[in-house]
Amino acid sequence: MLAMLVSIVLSVLLLFPVPGWAAEGEVFPDLDINDPVALQEGSRVLEEELKLAARAQTYLLIDLVSGVIQIKARGVDLHRLPIAAWTVTELPRLTGTFRLTARPPVVRRKIDPSATTEQEPISLSDMPTEYRLSFTPAMTMDVESAAEQGAMGWIHTTSRKAWNQLRIWRQHLGGVQSSSEAPTLNITLSSEQAQSLAWSTVDGMPVVIRRPLEP
Repeated sequence: MLAMLVSIVLSVLLLFPVPGWAAEGEVFPDLDINDPVALQEGSRVLEEELKLAARAQTYLLIDLVSGVIQIKARGVDLHRLPIAAWTVTELPRLTGTFRLTARPPVVRRKIDPSATTEQEPISLSDMPTEYRLSFTPAMTMDVESAAEQGAMGWIHTTSRKAWNQLRIWRQHLGGVQSSSEAPTLNITLSSEQAQSLAWSTVDGMPVVIRRPLEP
């Protein structure tokens, strides 16, 4: 009875502004309220986010339905990164809250002790544009830069995405999914947005993913 009540409350919250999101209107403006599956997914994501918003921390909401990565705190958008393209494997497993195990590697500038002028600290331009993020529970996210792919990069990226998509189709056709393989999410951003995401991440950062009805 209590679980049903919570579900109803969450569904209602999805339809109206709530305090943390009051300045932004509806939580998911693109939500089809006539689709019970979409409504259930929205309720699931909102329930996870409400837990995160109760603490003083930044977290990521990767909205694959709207095609945007939201950097948030207390339920409020701090920054939005448009997703140019994405592919995913093991979509049904992208539930709950994932936590980043380590920030992307950064090649730090060497400090010249003999320099007489002030040397700039690490900045956004030092962040990588292509990297892999690992999470717990087991999940990986490959971030790629659309601007720096080039001819060979485009071939490599396209081949990898085609292989991932083939695996997805095989899962659907076979009606089964691997019991051991971790989900993999491939996201393409502009080079600036990829650097911004790398800059914003911290160890242990929580991540919630809103899934589409179909991959």
